[in-house]
Amino acid sequence: MQFDADKISPKQNYKFLSGSIIPRPIAFVTTISADGNTVNAAPFSFFNIISNDPPLVSITVQRVDDVKKDTSRNAEQNGELIIHIVSESFVSDMNETAARLNSDESELDRTSLHLERVNGFATPQIKEAKIKLLASLEKSIEIHNDTGVVTADLLIARVVRYDFSRDVFDEEKEYILPEFLDVVSRLSGNDYARLGERYTIRRPD
Repeated sequence: MQFDADKISPKQNYKFLSGSIIPRPIAFVTTISADGNTVNAAPFSFFNIISNDPPLVSITVQRVDDVKKDTSRNAEQNGELIIHIVSESFVSDMNETAARLNSDESELDRTSLHLERVNGFATPQIKEAKIKLLASLEKSIEIHNDTGVVTADLLIARVVRYDFSRDVFDEEKEYILPEFLDVVSRLSGNDYARLGERYTIRRPD
């Protein structure tokens, strides 16, 4: 089966991309409103590493009818965001934050998750997450479709601090221990996946 991407709908492109590029890591992001009153939380699976030097990651935040989402707007206004890696223990709470609410409403009110303050950051982090990437906004890039409409905001974030729970970090080797992270990945539709069986293939010299 072959499809020309420019001859199918945006919905079809979304279905084909999100169904083909699996599993995807999830960035569970907190930001804070410009007035400091509302903590926004939302999950994004268009998320990955860009570079380790400097430590940059990318998160794509889709727009709805050319309206910028709270995560993009808050990150741009405050210059910071906190990325949490999702464990199975709170995936249901994470899913609740995908609800579309008004800007002055916090998605976290729909969950049992807890916030904690972070030195040097106005944005609080989610206590339950075992890995937290505290980041500054390096750049925000508008993504336009072929008609010139802005359909998404590409956030380039620089990690400035790593926060690991001791049970997922080998201090001697400085490795992340995935077997204790219980990480959750995104598939397509409403589907998620566990890590599954691991195996090793050594790289050639």
